[in-house]
Amino acid sequence: MEKFGELPGGEPVARLTLVGGGLTARVLTWGAVLQDLRLDGHAAPLVLGFDSFAPYPECSPHFGAAAGRCANRIRDGHLELGGKTYRLDRNAAGGHMLHGGAAGTGTRLWRVLDAAADAATLGITLADGEMGFPGRLEAEIRYRLLPGAVLDIAFRAETDAPTPCNFAHPSYFNPRR
Repeated sequence: MEKFGELPGGEPVARLTLVGGGLTARVLTWGAVLQDLRLDGHAAPLVLGFDSFAPYPECSPHFGAAAGRCANRIRDGHLELGGKTYRLDRNAAGGHMLHGGAAGTGTRLWRVLDAAADAATLGITLADGEMGFPGRLEAEIRYRLLPGAVLDIAFRAETDAPTPCNFAHPSYFNPRR
């Protein structure tokens, strides 16, 4: 693990390097971003990513990140669940909630829970009421490099109350050949 950058408040952003199965992956603790993915013997990166931290929050805060607690948009930033109405953070054009709100998981620091040569698990805790969502949510993302040049990304989450939870991983694959 190495320092890749820091947030405006001085909190360090780390980068983990995973190697195995014919791949090398670099994952950031900020947003659980897949910053780089390489196939052995192929020079070009398989995913698009920035070489430094600064462009991530400035230019594309969901670029390769773990988008959530609720990926995509919730119309008008409002949901009904169990007969109760919840007002969510409206961070997208038209007054909608996008990717969990302005402080969604793709724009936050994750903790490293476990790291090995070819795998890493990162975790984050979202408080009850955060961005307007009900329930405390413990989320994890696991990156594993498997034989045959397979990148396996798995999400897991637990909550103490009914709540929407649908994470997504929006990496952009490199169009260069």
